Amino acid sequence: MDPVIVVGTGPVGLTLALALAAHGVPSVLLDEGLGKDEPRPARTVVLREDTADLVMRLGCATPDRAALSWSGWRSLRRNQLVREVPLGEGPDSGSAPAPVHLPQHALTRGLRAAVAAHELIRLVPLSRVDTLEQDASGVTVHTKDPDATWWRGSYLVGCDGARSTVRKLLDVRFPGRTAVERHAVAALRVELPWPGQAVLHRQPPWRSVGSEVTARPLPGGVWRLDWLLPAQGELVTPEALIARTRETLAGWCGETPPYELLDTGVHTVHHRLALRWRVERAFLAGDAAHLLGALGTQGVDEGLRDAENLAWKLAQAWHHGASELLLDSYQAERRAAVAARLRAADQSLPILRGGGGLRTLVAGGARGHDTLFFDAHLGYGPLGAPPSYTHSPLAPQHAQAHVPVGTPPGAPVAEVRATAPDGTSVRLRARLGRGRFLVVLVAPGTGVWDRRHWMTAGVMPRLAEAVRALPVESELLVTESYPGAGAHAVLLIRPDGHLVASFAGVRPAELFAAADAARGGPPGTPGASPADDDSPPRASTRSERAATLN
Repeated sequence: MDPVIVVGTGPVGLTLALALAAHGVPSVLLDEGLGKDEPRPARTVVLREDTADLVMRLGCATPDRAALSWSGWRSLRRNQLVREVPLGEGPDSGSAPAPVHLPQHALTRGLRAAVAAHELIRLVPLSRVDTLEQDASGVTVHTKDPDATWWRGSYLVGCDGARSTVRKLLDVRFPGRTAVERHAVAALRVELPWPGQAVLHRQPPWRSVGSEVTARPLPGGVWRLDWLLPAQGELVTPEALIARTRETLAGWCGETPPYELLDTGVHTVHHRLALRWRVERAFLAGDAAHLLGALGTQGVDEGLRDAENLAWKLAQAWHHGASELLLDSYQAERRAAVAARLRAADQSLPILRGGGGLRTLVAGGARGHDTLFFDAHLGYGPLGAPPSYTHSPLAPQHAQAHVPVGTPPGAPVAEVRATAPDGTSVRLRARLGRGRFLVVLVAPGTGVWDRRHWMTAGVMPRLAEAVRALPVESELLVTESYPGAGAHAVLLIRPDGHLVASFAGVRPAELFAAADAARGGPPGTPGASPADDDSPPRASTRSERAATLN
């Protein structure tokens, strides 16, 4: 079968290719450039705990939590400390999980290194797509000079950014709002009074700084500073930015400390959402499908979630065939999640920026406002929490055997220790993304079992037989405990880590039905009707001229 064609080699395209490879699916990565990324210390990404785990699981060593995580979150208003929250590393820290903050070029470099080491991925530089054609069995694209080539793929994913060529060739509209927010940005090496802590300072008492400034630590004693600019398009000259920098540092430190200015820029936030994320065998992901970023929402983090969601579904289609419902579910789940994030940001912006009616809209005044910022920046609430696909078309029908646990159906599972079939102790999240569903038995006391015999103990033989009978490839794990789960609860988890269902004991028929629903039914099952019929008619293909991955 032909490889999957991935257009674009930013963090999302590279992550998608690696995720497909982890599922045993080959891909061709078409890179418009030379495969090099200009170092820009002021262009950074914030990854939540689970997306940082994802890229590390795929072989990218860059997101080292010990070096890149924030130790705390500090909110100031005028001269007052509003909130200070310690942040931790891992589920056993006792603190809220710390995001990982790093320069985007460093993340991209680490992902490229992982791609270069993988035999299932072929990266082709200087390959700008100018033609895209589809038929019932695949996708054909043409790339321009210097080496004009036709490429043949089973599927295609456009990860080629906000000005996506793939989106334009598919004639998919990209409505939304322009210049929702503007920020002046600087990366500098300096010592601040709060080492390792991210700082949000609203209404600082200094004349020329503006209404809001944030400082977020980076590795090597570097900080990224962002100043919210007025909505009317204030021109930011180098002199004005240096003046902002000096006055901000003096306000925080008592006087302007020595600093090294590394990089500057102006970051303009747009909010846009593609109307369709799937057109036959072509898909959109990352900035090609959505733009967001106001109030601390993270576009790259959302793009990595796109990649993880889509990879296992394309792998199911590539290896076993897939229902239309399974392929349609990518748009149904991910577009709905990003749309909810955009709605939450649009509803919060007038509250936080407008100043009218604040006491009636947000209880607690400054502390209520701070909660909105805290949620967005640190991964809580509608602005920041990991998505839950509660209304997914892949959700199984409720059965009497279902029991609630601490994770609602459709939400990402919690990180726990588990025992693998070979008797080794593993992290649950480390077993994701291998082309398999996970079936987890909650069995208190298993830590003292003789591991040579644990597969034959208790309910394990019956559960193992039920897992072998499932319509999807699955791995059986055992954990001592899971939040909110009773003894002998059984959890069914998708390859991207979202809970399908949880059961009271071993229920083979109900487990089978849930797994069948989660794969979208057998191959050939129809999908949902498209919400917007703006796709172009299929063009004839010239597959006889297509180049394929050897």
